[in-house]
Amino acid sequence: MFKVQSPSEFRIGTMNTFRSIMLVVNPLIWYSALIFFLQNTLAQLSSNGTLTNTDVILVWCLHFLGIIFAALVGGSLTKYFERNRFLMSWMALGTISSITLFAIGAATSVPILGLIVLLLGVSLGLGMPACMEYYTDSIQIENRGRISGLIMLLSGIGVFVVTTSSPMSPIALGIILAAWRLTSILVFYSFRSLKTTHLYEKESPSYKRVLSQQSFILYFIPWVMFSLVNYLSASVQVEILGRSTVAVITIIQSIMTGIFAIIGGFLLDSIGRKRIAISGFVLLGIDSATLGLFSNKIWANYFSAAVDGVAWGFLLAIFIVTIWGDLSKNAKSSKYYAIGVAPFFVSKLLGLTVGIPMSSFILNIAGQNGLFSFLAFFLFIAVLPLVYAPETLPEKTMKDRELKSYAEKAQKIKEKYS
Repeated sequence: MFKVQSPSEFRIGTMNTFRSIMLVVNPLIWYSALIFFLQNTLAQLSSNGTLTNTDVILVWCLHFLGIIFAALVGGSLTKYFERNRFLMSWMALGTISSITLFAIGAATSVPILGLIVLLLGVSLGLGMPACMEYYTDSIQIENRGRISGLIMLLSGIGVFVVTTSSPMSPIALGIILAAWRLTSILVFYSFRSLKTTHLYEKESPSYKRVLSQQSFILYFIPWVMFSLVNYLSASVQVEILGRSTVAVITIIQSIMTGIFAIIGGFLLDSIGRKRIAISGFVLLGIDSATLGLFSNKIWANYFSAAVDGVAWGFLLAIFIVTIWGDLSKNAKSSKYYAIGVAPFFVSKLLGLTVGIPMSSFILNIAGQNGLFSFLAFFLFIAVLPLVYAPETLPEKTMKDRELKSYAEKAQKIKEKYS
């Protein structure tokens, strides 16, 4: 079992924080560019008859199941390898796998294409739990919210640049993505000599123990419910409004997500994770209820995009980056992240494979109003486990910051009347 720094004794400096942020942001942007390219490529191969719908579904299954399975394996491997070397090897794998995009344009058979997308999925999932564990050990719990918000903002900017850029050839994109992953290696290697203090051995819990932890389940169940609703609602919007309108709505949502990821990050570190998680789910419920009542009004869709963006900003900062590390407490957090982030990829898989057929089927049965009313009810139900979930931000931190806020307000009042 390798040794890591105690979170309470880890030397938090500007360079170390920068390295932790870069380590997380880099693969998130890399994967956003990759998935955007794969979606366009598979859609093109499907439209020209090279791949059947069944072939496309099979390829997506290989990709996303490869990510999830590799993450579960990677979460277990961290206790057998020295973490810094493991992370360097993982980043090197991401750099090498990017080069396989050179062959994807010429890949016309399902086995070859499936092997490429499987490798790309594994190269993300294998080291991501260890990456998030490094982040958890590097950033003190009372600062994780704001750093998580910054990570989501930077990732969102990267996604926006990627999705609005001119289409690239597989070779050009492969070179760019390989160079981008290489920068994370250079940053990580350059700052490897930062001085740290006391070392201790962290316990590595089993997956069974993680899944039997009540606090984990109380946060995990709402996250699963949100992921299922997300894939369904996104597909329904495409079915109802068309891709051009949804593209505009997505831009509005992305802007709001980036802004409120930062705002939500600061709130996470001041009033706690639990309140912000509940607020995010309540906002999503209001969003679905609005669409259920006014689905034929264009203003309702833009209002929905704004509210949805606020909720996404809150929830992504919590459920992608923050909460699983908090719940691990003094144990290794890699397995918490391996399980905790899996619903996100399951949601993406469902959206790309059965999303539109499923949404058409439900719309034919329930209609727009019935569907969105059901989603609103489903989301409000998802809040119930969070009511019983424990707050993971230390109570002392919340009280200290609350007192500091009161002191600052009192000082301003004093200065105003003096």
